[in-house]
Amino acid sequence: MTSAADEPKSPAGGWDEVWLKTSRRFSASFSVSVERLSPAALAYLGDAVYELYMRTFYLVPPCRIQTFHRYVVAQVRAEAQAQQLQSLEKHLTEPEKEILRRGRNAAPRRKSRAAPEVYQQATSFETLLGYLYLTDRHRLEAVLALLDLPPSE
Repeated sequence: MTSAADEPKSPAGGWDEVWLKTSRRFSASFSVSVERLSPAALAYLGDAVYELYMRTFYLVPPCRIQTFHRYVVAQVRAEAQAQQLQSLEKHLTEPEKEILRRGRNAAPRRKSRAAPEVYQQATSFETLLGYLYLTDRHRLEAVLALLDLPPSE
């Protein structure tokens, strides 16, 4: 039997704060102009940012790895990302909407499990996250805070 003292402690400021502080260290020396990166490259980065954020979000309360994986996979699927984007769009600035447009137009035209329009929305969402990761961490944090994520059980 475990006591409350044995439970992992959430850091002051929460796991979101830990994630943002850690990610700032990784890209502090990034020297490539964001404008020189393709929307596909930004989406590639945004995919990793979103996956890492989801993994961090669902770490507490502790549970089995398979359960962590199930929570994360449910959120990183194209359908879930498209749904998140739809709820976020009213909160985005015009320049952010332009990044979305660039990302949507850059989505590869290939067969995938998701419908093409869903895949385009998911790609544009990832493009925005990649862009914000490189240009404005505080805005990235604000956008991620607006996500309507189901709690872990």
